[in-house]
Amino acid sequence: MVVPSEIATDRLIMRRWKNADREPFAALNADPVVMEHFPAPLSEIESNIMVDRIEAGFDERRYGLWALERREDSAFLGFTGLMYADFDVEFLPGVEIGWRLARDAWGQGYATEAAAAALWFGFEQCGLDEILSFTAVPNRPSQRVMQRIGMTRDRQNDFEHPAVAVGDPLRPHVLYRLARSDWNG
Repeated sequence: MVVPSEIATDRLIMRRWKNADREPFAALNADPVVMEHFPAPLSEIESNIMVDRIEAGFDERRYGLWALERREDSAFLGFTGLMYADFDVEFLPGVEIGWRLARDAWGQGYATEAAAAALWFGFEQCGLDEILSFTAVPNRPSQRVMQRIGMTRDRQNDFEHPAVAVGDPLRPHVLYRLARSDWNG
């Protein structure tokens, strides 16, 4: 399978990363409001390492977290896409769908629009049988995106994220799932 150079939706382009994305991505990752549901904001170095890992994932698995660009003005908005998840919880390994957008891109339906395109790619182009998503319990906005794209919460497998410190309010996570057979793409 060849990784497409980009996936276009009505308002967005999901594409591989450019060096020009690194600065706005570092700013997004340093924003404490954007990173509210993560253990800590990322430094510029950590943000750049993340971009390098994302790009390596595309080369290895043929899917990844695409840089998200608004079509009308080419503005960098963040990322949306698929990533291989394999850490110590019962339901993994698996493929997770995720997103992270700059604050000025919130509330406009971009995460939902891009996530729907990522589901299409995962099911139709990669032949995945299931796609997962998870987030910290307090992250209601991401849970609403999961619901809007047709995912269902798997309450039996909500979990404590092993990479988050015991006692941290972000450690409890919810799990959402979508099987290809239940997808209405």
